[in-house]
Amino acid sequence: MLFGTMCGMNLKRGIRQDLERYVLDVFGALPRSDQRVKAGAYLRGVLTDGRRKSMWPMAERVGVDYQQIQQFVSSSTWPVEPVRARIARLAQELVDPVAWVVDDTGFPKDGKHSPCVARQYSGSLGKVGNCQVAPSLHLATDVASVPVNWRLFVPERWDDSLADDGDAETVAARRAAAKIPATERHREKWRMALEMIDETTKWGLRPGVICADPGYGDCGDFRTALTDRGLSYVVGVKGDTGAHAVDTEPDMPPYSGSGRPPTARYRTKPLSLKQHAIRASTQAAQTITWRKGTIGPLRSRYVIIQVRPANRHIPRQSDGTLPITWMIAEWPPKEEEPTKYWLSNLHPSTRPKTLVQLAKIRWRIEHDYRELKTGLGLDHFEGRSWLGWHHHVTLTSAAHLFITKTRLTNPKAPAPAHPQPFTKIIREIQHILATWAGACHTCHQILRT
Repeated sequence: MLFGTMCGMNLKRGIRQDLERYVLDVFGALPRSDQRVKAGAYLRGVLTDGRRKSMWPMAERVGVDYQQIQQFVSSSTWPVEPVRARIARLAQELVDPVAWVVDDTGFPKDGKHSPCVARQYSGSLGKVGNCQVAPSLHLATDVASVPVNWRLFVPERWDDSLADDGDAETVAARRAAAKIPATERHREKWRMALEMIDETTKWGLRPGVICADPGYGDCGDFRTALTDRGLSYVVGVKGDTGAHAVDTEPDMPPYSGSGRPPTARYRTKPLSLKQHAIRASTQAAQTITWRKGTIGPLRSRYVIIQVRPANRHIPRQSDGTLPITWMIAEWPPKEEEPTKYWLSNLHPSTRPKTLVQLAKIRWRIEHDYRELKTGLGLDHFEGRSWLGWHHHVTLTSAAHLFITKTRLTNPKAPAPAHPQPFTKIIREIQHILATWAGACHTCHQILRT
């Protein structure tokens, strides 16, 4: 058993006391004591077993009034920022992240009244569907990760300032019904990612290497904004991204002495990253093992070289040259060409294995989303308010951190490098919460309800 041979009574009390202390810590910033009590009940609800983690069945399972839970989540105006800040600081201490990973996930919906629901592409669905899309920020290592910040993407059709005159009133009415703040407008997901990074940094956290998939990394403005903030990154890009060879230099046209001085220009057309990888494959290809999987070491072949990404949005350096970055191209041995690409502005002395480990770290976030949805009901929320959605994802993130903390710090668990799986931990907690009341089968003492 995960918790060894402890008496069942002590085991239940231990988890209950841990959860009570955790709720007081994470939700201590809430202004009213009844809000902290309801936050604890909601966490118990998402942590208990059950097919649906929407408010009605959760209220029945934990024995609280549905109306109170519904009001606390959907209508109460308690701010999410102090709670997220506390989650982030606890996660920083617990996980000691090497990376801050930006990603997004979809919330499938049947109707059209949930805030910001629309027919749009979702990577988690793998297609266009009727859904909400939420960018998120995770503090991560290969051992554990925690979601600490969220945004809800606002499609153009939910922004009345972008609607045609004939539709603006209808869109404004939908926004009012969902209680979407006037300040929340359509903007690109990469801008939301920067907002989350900036906000989380203001909470006093030290940013790790920023990692993201091509949905963010393909945007040169996003990469430039990270560089301008002094942040390192390893981000996915498409193979057709243009770049000059590292030794290519721009020409400086002669200056006649009158008029505006000329600027340095690259006279050659940039090659795609795919072309660079193919050209360099003979000398630069190497096999790298980046971590141990459940069935053995995970390894593949990579081409890792330095290039100068080229597009008109990338600022030139003082001498007119484009900045140098790492290109990481994964080229599995049985494939005819590379299958994935990344760019990184990490230091030239960075080890190839480190580059690959950071490029691959998004697998942890895929686990986060799966655990949040299948174990904690992240996508089960049925409320129709903007604030309710943000309350729900924040509470679910708090539950996720509690399980991660239990998984990493329980004294009877294996060493942190090989902690128990998330699913095993949550099954143990679900069993304990399901038998919260009644007598201990071992020592027959009565448990408090």
